Amino acid sequence: MGAPLPTPLQIRTTVDARDRPLRDLRISVLDRCNFRCPYCMPADQYPEHHPFLQRQDLLSFEEIERLARVFVGLGVRKLRLTGGEPLLRRDLPLLVGMLAAIPGVEDLALTTNGVLLPRLAESLRAAGLRRLTVSLDALDPAIFRRLSGDRGEVAEVLAGIAAAERAGFAAVKINCVVMRDVNEDEVLSLAAHFRGSGHLVRFIEYMDVGTLNDWRAERVVPSAELLARIAARWPLRAVDAGYRGEVAQRHAYADGAGEIGFISSVSAPFCGDCTRARLSADGRLYTCLFARDGFDLRKALRGGDDDAALATLIADRWSLRDDRYSERRAELRNTPRDRVEMYHVGG
Repeated sequence: MGAPLPTPLQIRTTVDARDRPLRDLRISVLDRCNFRCPYCMPADQYPEHHPFLQRQDLLSFEEIERLARVFVGLGVRKLRLTGGEPLLRRDLPLLVGMLAAIPGVEDLALTTNGVLLPRLAESLRAAGLRRLTVSLDALDPAIFRRLSGDRGEVAEVLAGIAAAERAGFAAVKINCVVMRDVNEDEVLSLAAHFRGSGHLVRFIEYMDVGTLNDWRAERVVPSAELLARIAARWPLRAVDAGYRGEVAQRHAYADGAGEIGFISSVSAPFCGDCTRARLSADGRLYTCLFARDGFDLRKALRGGDDDAALATLIADRWSLRDDRYSERRAELRNTPRDRVEMYHVGG
């Protein structure tokens, strides 16, 4: 039997070596995906029969919920479910309901490629999911198919977004990873499509996450360049950040037709305000998207550690955190090192 769980009044603030608080936890529920996006899980590296984690290696829903409670006791306020593709995890709405019931959780979100939303959006909403982010890298069917590793159709993703709207998700975030000479010409089309819809399109600079996505600096399209392109078509005004650690720089259309955002990890790193920890599907704690390895919490969970011991392990690990890879990219890119792959920690 674990130690008594903390109430919101007992929650303590946990900070790292750079005084960054622990506020956000991204939880990968499995490492499998039905797409093969080149910036995350390129098809030549992850073929049809790639050996992903087995069922016994994945954290159970009960283990995820228990760890989430411990993280909330350390100051976490936002939970996000990721993958791989999280909607492939069987009975996911059950986990959503378990996490939504944790006292102190202020925001519960999920990132998906959207294909399975027509089947699951209503049950996810009913279970307590508050926000959705859908990955959509192009509207052109041929470009989209290429960027999904020939596994997806853009019409399926748009149908998923429509299903989310019907289920009550009024403001979906649309994430687009922009790559030079691949989908940069889709930026204006995406902005035009979602203007006035209530949804927020966010353009993400192509990042060197992991070691297998063939990242090259010349393929990065800086956010400032995209901002200029869009503003030339529709005037924009900058919007102040809503909270510490907000990764997207938001801009509102001057005519009131909504907002767009830019995530600029390469050209304008935001490590100094990063408050995110990541929990992999096999129970490893990562303190940076570009980390080399993680800390094994599953071993402690299954080894009988109580909640107080788990909290100490997590807090100690976070207190040593000094990660700021994006700020040191030029220096560290020249140093041979492995990095965790994006699909393993959910971006």
